[in-house]
Amino acid sequence: MDDWRAGGVMRKRVATALCSFLVMLTAVAVLGLPDRAVAQTYRFDAVTIEGNQRIEAGTILSYAGIARGETVNAGQLNDAYQSILDSGLFEEVEIEPQGNRLVIRVTEFPTINRIAFEGNSKLADDDLEGFIQSSPRQVFSPTQAERDAATITEAYAQNGRIAARVNPKVIRRSDNRVDLVFEIFEGDNIEVQRIGFVGNRAYSDRRLRRVIESKQAGLLRALIERDTFVEDRIDFDRQLLTDFYNSRGYVDFRVTGLNAELARERDAYFVTFQVQEGQQFRFGEITTVSNYQGVEAEPYQDALKVTPGTVYSPTLVENSIARMERLAIRNGVDFLRVEPRVTRNDRELTLDVEFVLQRGPRVFVERIDIEGNTTTLDRVIRRQFDIVEGDPFNPRAIRQAAERIRALRYFENVDVNAREGSRPDQVVIETDVEETTTGSVSVGASFSTNTGLGVQLGFSERNFIGRGQQLSANILATSETINYSLGFVEPAFLGRDVALGLDFAFRETETDNSLFDTAIGTFRPSLTFPIGENSRLGVFYNARYEDMSSYRGNSGILQREVDQGDLWSSGVGYEYSYDTRRTGLDPTAGVLLSFQQEFAGLGGDNEFIKTTARIVGQRTILNEEVTLRAILEGGAIQFADGQNSRFINRFNNQVIRGFEPNGMGPIEGDEHLGGDYFAALKMEAEFPLGLPDEYGITGGAFYDIGSIWGIDNKDAATGSLNSTGFEPRHVIGLSIFWSSPFGPIRMNFSEALQSEPGDEEQQFNLTVRTDF
Repeated sequence: MDDWRAGGVMRKRVATALCSFLVMLTAVAVLGLPDRAVAQTYRFDAVTIEGNQRIEAGTILSYAGIARGETVNAGQLNDAYQSILDSGLFEEVEIEPQGNRLVIRVTEFPTINRIAFEGNSKLADDDLEGFIQSSPRQVFSPTQAERDAATITEAYAQNGRIAARVNPKVIRRSDNRVDLVFEIFEGDNIEVQRIGFVGNRAYSDRRLRRVIESKQAGLLRALIERDTFVEDRIDFDRQLLTDFYNSRGYVDFRVTGLNAELARERDAYFVTFQVQEGQQFRFGEITTVSNYQGVEAEPYQDALKVTPGTVYSPTLVENSIARMERLAIRNGVDFLRVEPRVTRNDRELTLDVEFVLQRGPRVFVERIDIEGNTTTLDRVIRRQFDIVEGDPFNPRAIRQAAERIRALRYFENVDVNAREGSRPDQVVIETDVEETTTGSVSVGASFSTNTGLGVQLGFSERNFIGRGQQLSANILATSETINYSLGFVEPAFLGRDVALGLDFAFRETETDNSLFDTAIGTFRPSLTFPIGENSRLGVFYNARYEDMSSYRGNSGILQREVDQGDLWSSGVGYEYSYDTRRTGLDPTAGVLLSFQQEFAGLGGDNEFIKTTARIVGQRTILNEEVTLRAILEGGAIQFADGQNSRFINRFNNQVIRGFEPNGMGPIEGDEHLGGDYFAALKMEAEFPLGLPDEYGITGGAFYDIGSIWGIDNKDAATGSLNSTGFEPRHVIGLSIFWSSPFGPIRMNFSEALQSEPGDEEQQFNLTVRTDF
């Protein structure tokens, strides 16, 4: 215990010593503090500005905010300094009090003498100048130059070059001027190496890749632009996928995730879409009810073309509503609105749709404002609207007009919005557009096993002098032929939905490989107009010049036809077409029907009736992996009594695959004469070959049956004619389709199963692919 007490005394003494030491330290610290600072103030009788050359002294004083004779403190002087510097006019600023005088020294930013770009090759100088805000003879701003550099970097990123770097550099010149140079390192394209999908069951990755805009890197990718990674395009692909699935009945489809992963080498992206398909729904019961007093539902129900059991599509619903509203306008019913009420039946996987007719608000169109069209005339845009000022307002009609304006492809951006007008029952339709280029000049080369190597020069303008007119001119020359063509189309002749076309063409052949030389010139004005939702009718006049010369064969018939020299024909005709692709009622199938007749005899040397017809059907099967296509076509030409047909106006082209052009049909000796009739049935299938999608190569198989026959020549008895009757030829073959950077190419390998003596078979054909 005594030891414990002794220890306690010692602890008390140590604690007392420590407290005394801390008190002494605190006293020393307090005694060492200065007296409270007194804020220093200034009063200036004069303010002097030094260093300014372009900027007026009064402008600088206004930024400083210090008046002569005013009392200010150090904080206010600092605020004045910061205000002058923040004006962006001066590179350096110094404020110095000198007694009762304040001196403000400034160094002005230089002016931009010129702007240059170095290191750019993928984007031209003219394009880059449109991105930046800095310009010559403007005061140089480092902040603006940095913003311009960032804008240029973003432009390169939009072109797939996310590794691009831009460094603004200043070169001093005399008279306080600088050259602003943007040093650009473009970097390589960051390609999309792979596009994959997770969660898709109904459609394969291969099919979905054909839906989206982004493409995988493929063969000769340096010539393709869509395989580069562009973030905005990837976002657009989300909507394309959604539209694709919704149009095929997958109403619950959604993109649940999107992963764009950059490769370790930073030279490629791997893009993966995570999707949730859901179930496919079909239309169930479709009914129409009317809540509009005085309007019966039955006529509107009869106008519907959608039937139960059809795969559900929002497009079909929209088309049905539009059809009902057009019927209301024809019946004089104003402000009719159609509301689709959809009832879901998950058990049957159907959607019952009830179209409710009701009266909409009494709102009228006050006016239609159009802005942004620097080239295109207002009337070209205005005629895309089915309504005019004073008509009842219909939101659906406005949306459809916006789509028609976009479909013109005259504008980069199109915004159509409605806002309240001068009264609550009035709306103003605001149309804001941004012009884009509509003309093109093309120089190219082509190759075909039939015509050989060709060179083409072309010019086209979709919006000629802003009037919405189309103008085109082309020259195509091969080793055997030369073609000239000139075309003009006025799509709204006399302000109506009537297209006026003027076409001129001249074709000349001159070769030692042919039996004779030809010259054909045509002039064909036409008028084309719709007569139904999917059908159009065209009427035309056709003036044609024909000449055959320099015959080098042994056919007596052809020799007499050549001896007739040049002949003229003049006639009128019509062409009817029906195309279900115009409305897209079935995205997996399409039908095209065309029928044309020409009646020659309105003057000229020839009098005949020429008829051609064509039916094309196409459908995709096996989850749209395989495309089936069938084409049935035929034609006939009949001359008036006393006239003979000539080779130059008979059918002599390649009507089916597997035979050379003019390689089948009536023959005299060993020379084909062409025929007055032809018929062909061509069936084919296109399917994937299992190759990587980026190659763009698919396969096909075809079976063709066809014939050319008949020759209406009164002098035929002088020669020996063969194969004048209908004798069908049969051909089978395989095809390779290649979506090359140079255009779609088709290669056909064929074998004739049935031919006639004298026919000229063709086992391989390379040509440009065309779709119906």
